[in-house]
Amino acid sequence: MEHSKLGKEAIAAKGIWGAHKWLLLRRLSQIGILVLFLLGPWFGVWAIKGNLSSSLLLGTVPMTDPLLYLQMLVVGAGLPLATALTGALIVLAFYLLVGGRAYCAWVCPVNMVTDAANWLRERLRIKPSSRVSRNARYWLLGVVLVLSWATGSLAYELVNPVSMMHRGIIFGMGLAWVVIAAIFLFDLFVATRGWCSHLCPMGAFYGLVGMVSPVRVRADQRERCDDCMECYAVCPEPQVIRPALKGAERGLGPVIQSGDCTNCGRCIDICPKDCFNFGTRFHNEAGESDATGSVKHA
Repeated sequence: MEHSKLGKEAIAAKGIWGAHKWLLLRRLSQIGILVLFLLGPWFGVWAIKGNLSSSLLLGTVPMTDPLLYLQMLVVGAGLPLATALTGALIVLAFYLLVGGRAYCAWVCPVNMVTDAANWLRERLRIKPSSRVSRNARYWLLGVVLVLSWATGSLAYELVNPVSMMHRGIIFGMGLAWVVIAAIFLFDLFVATRGWCSHLCPMGAFYGLVGMVSPVRVRADQRERCDDCMECYAVCPEPQVIRPALKGAERGLGPVIQSGDCTNCGRCIDICPKDCFNFGTRFHNEAGESDATGSVKHA
C-alpha cells in the first residue's frame, strides 16, 4: 500500500484525532515516562529514582525489570535481594494484566527509534535486504540467560539498548549513539521492524507474559471489514491480526490472542470501519460480539 494513501480513509471517517489517538497517547506515555526519570537528575524532583531496569517509585515502591531479575537468578545474585524480587513481581503482575508487549509499545523508548526508521523506510520506499525469523528473538532470549549463567554477569545489561539510551539521555549518549544508530539503520535497510519484532530478547520475554494477559485488542466488528489491508500495513506484528479478523468461518473468535501483539492500538486508529477495539480476552466465541466483549449470537 502506498504510504501517501495510508490512513486517509480513517482521517476522513474519524478526524485526525480519531485516526491517531492511540499513537499519540503512546508517544505521550513514552515521553512522559522518560520525563519522570529526568525530573530527578535535572531538577531535583525524585518522583522515580533509577532507570527502566531497576527503579524506586516515590521512594517506596520498587520496580525491577523481570528479565533483569532472571539474569540475577541465573548468576546466583537474585535470591537474597528481596527488594529486587518484590519489584520484579510488581512489574510482572502489571504486564500480566495489561499485556506483556504493551511494554514495547507504551514504555520502551527504543520503539520511537524503530518507528522512525519504519516511517522513513516507507517514505523512501526502501526494500529490506533480508528476512529474519520472528522466532530469532526467543533464541536470543535463551542465549541471554545462558550467557549470564556462563559468564556470571548480567550479560544483556552490557548491551541493552533500552538501558543505554536511558542512561545516555541523562548523562550523555557516548557509545549509546552507536547502538541506537545501528538499530535504526538495521530497521531502515536490513529488515522491516527487525529489532523490535524479530530480535529483541525483552520483546520475546514480554511476549511470553502477554500470552495470558486479559486486556486484548478485539475485532468485534469484523463483519464491517472491506479488506483495505491498512491494519496489516501499520501493525508491527501483522501476523496476529488475521485469526481474529478473518477467522469467523473457521470458528475463531474476535480476540487477538497472540502474545506478540503489542496492544499499540494502531489497528484501531487506522480502521475507518471501526472493526477493532480494546477489550478483554473473555467471551471469545465466533458469534458477532460488541465492544464490551459480550457475545450477540445470531
